[in-house]
Amino acid sequence: MMLLPCPHCGPRNEDEFICWSEATPRRPADPSALSDEAWVDYVYNHDNIKGWSAEQWFHARGCGRWIVFERHTVTHEIRPAARGDD
Repeated sequence: MMLLPCPHCGPRNEDEFICWSEATPRRPADPSALSDEAWVDYVYNHDNIKGWSAEQWFHARGCGRWIVFERHTVTHEIRPAARGDD
C-alpha cells in the first residue's frame, strides 16, 4: 500500500484515490480536426516510462480534488504533490 501525501488532507492510503493517467498529455486544441487514428493515439497510447512520471490522481474518498503526484514507476516513491484545482 502506498501512502500519498495529499496537500489538502495530509498523508492518506492510496485506496482513497483513483489514478487517472499521466499528467503531461494535453488535450488537442481542436479535437474535431484530428483523424480517428490520431484521436485513438491520444486517448489510448501513453509513454509508460520507467522512472519518474507525473500522474493525475483524484482524491475520491477525501477532499474530492485532482492532485498531480510524481511517482517513480519502479520503486513507487512519491514526490511532493501539486495542489491541483485551487
